[in-house]
Formats: sequence, C-alpha cells, structure tokens
Amino acid sequence: MVKLVKYFVVPLSFYASLMTFATAQTVPASQDPSLTTGSIPQDAEIVDPQRPDQDLAAGVNLKAQTVPAEDLIPLTNAAVFQSRPFKAEKQDPIVLKLQVMLDRAHASPGVIDGFWGDNVRKAVTAAQEMHGLPITGRIDQQLWDVLAGLDTTPPLRTYVVTEKDVAGPFVAKTPRDYAELSKMETIAYRTIEEMIGEKFHMDEKLVRQLNPKSGFNAGDEIIIADTGKPFKANVVHLIADKQRKQLLGYGSDARLLVAYPATIGSSDMPSPAGTHAVKAIATKAEYWYRPKVNFQQGKNTEVLRLAPGPNNPIGSTWIGLDKPTFGIHGTPEPSKIDKTNSHGCVRLTNWDVEELVHLVKPGVPVEFYDSNNVVGSAQ
Repeated sequence: MVKLVKYFVVPLSFYASLMTFATAQTVPASQDPSLTTGSIPQDAEIVDPQRPDQDLAAGVNLKAQTVPAEDLIPLTNAAVFQSRPFKAEKQDPIVLKLQVMLDRAHASPGVIDGFWGDNVRKAVTAAQEMHGLPITGRIDQQLWDVLAGLDTTPPLRTYVVTEKDVAGPFVAKTPRDYAELSKMETIAYRTIEEMIGEKFHMDEKLVRQLNPKSGFNAGDEIIIADTGKPFKANVVHLIADKQRKQLLGYGSDARLLVAYPATIGSSDMPSPAGTHAVKAIATKAEYWYRPKVNFQQGKNTEVLRLAPGPNNPIGSTWIGLDKPTFGIHGTPEPSKIDKTNSHGCVRLTNWDVEELVHLVKPGVPVEFYDSNNVVGSAQ
C-alpha cells in the first residue's frame, strides 16, 4: 500500500498523460503566428489592478524591518546553516542566502528579499520533494547541505552596470487606468533599480539596500544576488496546484523539476478545472483589453491594446492554453505573487515565466488540481 500524502501527491492522471505525451499533436511555430509575433489572444484573462479585493496583502515593509547592508553582504562567506526561528516580519541574512540557494535549485522562492514567508516555505517543500527528503516545509541541516552542495559559489556577487542597462527605456510612471496605459508605446520599467531587481530576481528595495551609495550609472560596481545559470530541461507536464498555490513542472520520469509560486484564479473567477494544454507562447506580449468578454476596469468600455513591456498587466510573457481566455503569464508586481487574485489565469513572476517558456512547448498538458482534496491511501 502506498500512502498518498496530503499536499504532495502527484495525480494519477499525470502518469497516464506521460504515456500519451510523446504522440501529442503540437503546433509548429511556423504555422502559429502567435508563437513569434508577440501577440496574445484578444480574449485572454487578466488581473484588474484596480479591484480592491485583489489587494489582499500589502507585503512586507522592507524599509522598517531591514538589517544593515553590512550584515547581509558577509553572506558571501557563510557556509553553515544555523537553526533558528524565522519571523516573517524580520529580515534575516540566512533567509536571504536560503532564497538564493532555492532559486538556483529551481524551487523558486519568488522575490528575493531576505524575509521568511509562504513563498519561501513552499519552495523549501518543493526542494525537499525534488531531492527525496522528508517533506516538512521547514529548513533543516540536511536540506541546507543539499542546497549548498548544488552550487558552492557565494550567494551574492558584484555586477558592473552596463550602458545597455542605463539605456532603458524607462518610463516615469505607469498609469493604472487602461485608457491611459493604452497610449504608451512600451510599458517599460520605471527605474533602473526595478530592472536590475527583475534581472536578478530581487526586490528592488533590496537592490537599493545593498547598494545605498550607488547612482546605478554605467560602470558602477554593485552587489546583486547570484541566481546561477539558466536551467535546461524538458518539462512534459505542468500542475497548477490551487492548494499549494504553485505551478509544478515534471519531467518524463515523473520527477519534479521546477516549482514556481503562483496566483491561480480567485473565488469569484476560478481557474479552469481538469487538464488543458499549452497552445501558444508569446514573449514581449501585448494585451487586448475586452470589457465585454472579461471584466470592465473603471469607466473603460472600449477595446484597448496595451503595448508589450514588463509592466504590462500580463507582465513580459504569455503562455496561452487551449481553453480560450486562460493562460500562464507574468506580472508587473512580483512581490504580490500568491498575495492577490487573478481572473482565472496562472500568474508568475516575470523571470519565472520567462524561464518556463524555454522548458515547455505547445502540447504540454497543464493540469489544474487541488491537493487539499487528496486524503487516504491507494493500493
């Protein structure tokens, strides 16, 4: 008898899907313009940032609860995990190093900021699952040693700001009203700190915290998180787990390869049920706002095109599913992943979805699943 452990069991339908995946029909990029043009379906669902019920958590006040940068930087020499209670309201250098190690292990903790929280705990759980360790959701010496052994380089490193970095483009302000937003030629980063933060998976406040004297000019040497090399793998099955609030990617051997914190639907606009498939992939994706199909934002009643850019409401990238209006996409507010609602889609940080597009292809099944309903055992 094999017990099905609550929260961490892989659906039996996943194993069945692996048997048929090799013969699944996919759409060649040459026959599907949406794979190359950067355009997404006009009926795509998207989060409405003006709805108050979507601001369920404001996140941590980094300024009020940070530790001095000189206490964070010595992490480059830290090697041994020191067991201690982590508090969500207090920044901790050990948590910062843990976040970097989890990110390198492809168990994404979301925004790297040095704070313990649900996204870090879920990443710990995923890393334990990936490496066959007891699944507790708590960091211990065994997991620490495994993560540290995957990449022995320091978690922080220096980076020289380039001319390309400072060239932008940048925009002074990103309007929240879609009518105003539709007038922009590109919905770019607001500051170079925001751009560097997303480039290295960091909260932009942490970027400034570690580099308080930098003007972020070309040639400046700054300190950033070293998140490692790009991941190369073939993900053949995705599970959007509504209970864990994670998107989980599995290989052909049913082994968990990647895990990303995710915002998956909401109570009034739930994500779809069952299994669907990746249909189209668009980087630098534009978004078409259609109030008669999806939702109405403010007084905007006309169809609007929102230009591509990392601060587009769908972020930088769109992975469309074969169920109309639904997809996997990025966000202009990575710190709010798993803290706000979406209109049925799966929302990730920009850097996580940008990684995912290189791991999947059209035809990969995406199973929407609620692990909270798994109890008991199976033969």
